Amino acid sequence: MALTESTMLELETAAPDFALRDVVTGKTISRDDFRGQKGLLVMFICTHCPYVKHIESGLAQLGSDYSATLGIVAISSNDAQKYPDDSPEGLRKQAQRLGFKFPYLYDESQSVAHAYNAACTPDIYLFDKDLKLVYRGQFDGARPGNNVPVTGQDLRAALDAVVRGEKPNPDQKASIGCNIKWK
Repeated sequence: MALTESTMLELETAAPDFALRDVVTGKTISRDDFRGQKGLLVMFICTHCPYVKHIESGLAQLGSDYSATLGIVAISSNDAQKYPDDSPEGLRKQAQRLGFKFPYLYDESQSVAHAYNAACTPDIYLFDKDLKLVYRGQFDGARPGNNVPVTGQDLRAALDAVVRGEKPNPDQKASIGCNIKWK
């Protein structure tokens, strides 16, 4: 497991476009499907990363709590040939097991991860109603083995600000996890 920090893309960056297939429904989902919403949360995750596994139930709960209020997508960009658990079938099983209320997209070409400058799983990006980056950082301070409870407090504070039409606190901590498994 290679410990990697998020690259902390510059705030106010426009959300890069994407059009990827949802592993559960088979529908193609694009960034522009979320125009007109209060915001868009883009999370780079996968099935096998211990950092994602540690918070995946919290991600599912967050999806239940916020998916009716703003756009949410999860994307996996890992090389599924080298990491078969991160294949579309593995992702579908994870989404169904956890009851994700948001699309789970597979970025086979890894072009979307490159466009977002994603570095790790989880890597989290929150955009406002104008699709400008207002948060990029950790879910919360919980890590495997550190005994900090999984609450999602950092991301939830940012989401609540966006829902209110406000900017989240710019003092943000980088997400930490496994590196994206590049081809």
